[in-house]
Amino acid sequence: MDYNKLIDHTLLKPDCVDADIEKLCKEAREYDFMSVCVNPGYVALSKKLLEGTDVKVCTVIGFPLGATSTESKVFETKQAIKDGADEVDMVINISRLKENDDEYTLNEIRKIRRASKGKTLKVIIETCLLTDEEKVRACKLSKKAKADFVKTSTGFSKWGAKVEDVKLMRKAVGKKMGVKASGGVHSGEELLAMVKAGATRIGASAGIQIMADLNAAK
Repeated sequence: MDYNKLIDHTLLKPDCVDADIEKLCKEAREYDFMSVCVNPGYVALSKKLLEGTDVKVCTVIGFPLGATSTESKVFETKQAIKDGADEVDMVINISRLKENDDEYTLNEIRKIRRASKGKTLKVIIETCLLTDEEKVRACKLSKKAKADFVKTSTGFSKWGAKVEDVKLMRKAVGKKMGVKASGGVHSGEELLAMVKAGATRIGASAGIQIMADLNAAK
């Protein structure tokens, strides 16, 4: 397996500067990661820096709380696609899900699905804030809305991806839909554990260390 192609090489810190994004994209080119995952303001620069490669540009929508309006998320998505984003990771409105407002959650994902114009859409459900029942419901709503992936975490809340959550999410969405484990994956061993649990994509800022671990284990 080409583990490098499972990794979204991620930099979402609010204080990063152009030089940090340039370094991120240089590393992504060198290791041929699946994508770089950056904040929306850095999509255009990342697209330019990755020109001529097959490394995709992924960005985040409604990040990190998911508490902005659907209209704001739709606008943000459209702008990100215009700037060159290949993949969109949106944060659901966690409050609406916890209020059992499934119609709101479903409609929001569907609207962002349309705004993404066929690009890969991942739905961040923020597992650390949900009960198991809510995690399953969020996954099933994401699948119903025809998202491509469900994603565990923003990496900015209480904790990130856990193996048991990945297993639960995989069971909820079935075999064909993507599951992205994100937040707290720092080593080759942790990546392998997430893949074994059912993850088909890994969001990590430690992509270089992960690849070093995996190469050392060969």
